[in-house]
Amino acid sequence: MAKKHHNRYWLRIINSYITTTFSITLLLFLLGLVALLYLSSAQISNYVKENISFSVFIKEDAKEPDILKLQKLIDAKPYVKSTNYITKDMAAEQLKKDLGESFLEMLTENPLPPSIEVKYKAEYANPDSIKKIEKEISQFPIVEEMYYQKDLLYVIYKNLNTISFFILIISIFLLVVAVALINNTIRLLIYSKRFIIKSMQLVGATKNFIRMPFILKSFYQGIISSLIAIALISAVIFYLQNNLSDIINFYDFKTLGATFGFIILSGMFITLVSSFFAVNRYLRLRTSELYF
Repeated sequence: MAKKHHNRYWLRIINSYITTTFSITLLLFLLGLVALLYLSSAQISNYVKENISFSVFIKEDAKEPDILKLQKLIDAKPYVKSTNYITKDMAAEQLKKDLGESFLEMLTENPLPPSIEVKYKAEYANPDSIKKIEKEISQFPIVEEMYYQKDLLYVIYKNLNTISFFILIISIFLLVVAVALINNTIRLLIYSKRFIIKSMQLVGATKNFIRMPFILKSFYQGIISSLIAIALISAVIFYLQNNLSDIINFYDFKTLGATFGFIILSGMFITLVSSFFAVNRYLRLRTSELYF
């Protein structure tokens, strides 16, 4: 009978640690997703900004060697990501595809001017920088005008900043919630051991001697939970990379390193601190207060 009772006791302990580890793993997985979203939001924002096209229209009398020379000059600018020279014929073909009509065939001449499509680096794709760039490029003699949708650029820039701000707020909120839930999970586990803690204290065990086993167990739980959470995050990253690789590179070592490092440090730090304060709480209580 005593052996059976002993086996049940250890089974309950094992189940409690498995349940706690599982709970911490899910919370660290959530934190990892939030960290990944926050770190990747910059890449998504850069992708949108760097895919906004700006057209530099060339004068009708400009010669092709001069246009190609201008393209090289623009390409060499520090704020330019890429350029694409569009001839009159290419512009006409594109217009036919867009409109689905061949009305240009009714005209004796192609009225569309040649142009250079310019895409800027993300840090320069904002309204203030574009105004300065527009003024600089417009000074070239063969440039007729530089066209871009000012209203659309402003809306995109404003919305991206707003989205980034809300992602930061949501990330902070979820971080606080996850920390609170992990703390409560650890406290509930130690609460079930409060009589053991008090018994050890009554027979003369020092506070450090009592605390150390709980802190070490929590430390190991934090590491194990972190590793499992990283494995789950890796599976999510693998799936996203296969489906969204054209938009964002999830195999960025800085992003992965920061995300995985955040998960491990969070798992170890939160469990250690929670265990330390939870054990201290029961060390300070009187025996009569353990029942409340």
